[in-house]
Amino acid sequence: MNLSQTPNRGRRTFLHQAAFWAAGAAGVPHAAAAAPDPPLLPTIRLGPHAVSRLILGGNPIYGYSHFNKLLSQHQIAWHTPERVLALLRRCQEVGINTWQNSYAERTLEDVQRMREAGLKIHWLCLGKPDWDAAPEKIVDAARRGPIGIAPHGALAERLHRAGKIAVLLDLLKRIRDQGVLVGLSAHNPALIDLAEEKGWDVDYYMCCLYYLTRPKEEFRQLLGGAELPLGEIYLPSDPPRMFKSVQATRKPCLVYKVLAAGRRIGSPTEIRRAFETTLANIKPGDAMIVGMYQQFGDQVGENAALVRELTARR
Repeated sequence: MNLSQTPNRGRRTFLHQAAFWAAGAAGVPHAAAAAPDPPLLPTIRLGPHAVSRLILGGNPIYGYSHFNKLLSQHQIAWHTPERVLALLRRCQEVGINTWQNSYAERTLEDVQRMREAGLKIHWLCLGKPDWDAAPEKIVDAARRGPIGIAPHGALAERLHRAGKIAVLLDLLKRIRDQGVLVGLSAHNPALIDLAEEKGWDVDYYMCCLYYLTRPKEEFRQLLGGAELPLGEIYLPSDPPRMFKSVQATRKPCLVYKVLAAGRRIGSPTEIRRAFETTLANIKPGDAMIVGMYQQFGDQVGENAALVRELTARR
């Protein structure tokens, strides 16, 4: 992580910081020489499955940059099927054994290619925001072999705000009926709290550290009635609220937006602090989902090494 140890420091530092900005993860090129694979990262239990505490997220792969259309297009163009497969191979090499992404034609194709290549990586499927109108997609998703399925967080919160909890519970039941683990994704800690209070039939939670789906009026109240900034709003006060809900749950939580979709990657120190803060504020049976992007360096290797180091201290 010490960039001062590399030659041609200025240019390499620039490239590394560009990578941090683009995908929200650390990156230093890895040596080409073959070496024995390190053991699996520390794991948690999701049902019968051992899942690494660092999970590969799908957003950078499929152009969900949470910045702008141009960066999203750049990410899509870079991630050819061959590069996605190389990314997954690198995950397996460094001890990451789980991948989370959203249900879509391209993601399903990549999952199939991964399996045909013989990689031993669990797949967690996140539904699309329109699954309330197309619940039959759950059956198709389940037959592709995920270990778990979760309705999209934006959908869950839309139903929650509209008082349509019965529709959300029906989606969860449909997932249960397919014989896979049931997940609940949320940006709003209140939805996690409600699920725990009511004892919903859920196996794991996906918990965003930033309440991105917060209604605009609520943002205005929090910001003192000020005009709202353009784009997504990431409030530094949000993660502690979600950490409190995570700590109160009895089930595994997979936290995401650990690096605020690339907004907390100004330096290796800032990345380390974000990982360290997250691991210190989630339960030992919880994990992190982090998007990783290999164009400018080995973010996968660096992030895995950092998680291995930090979890060894706890």
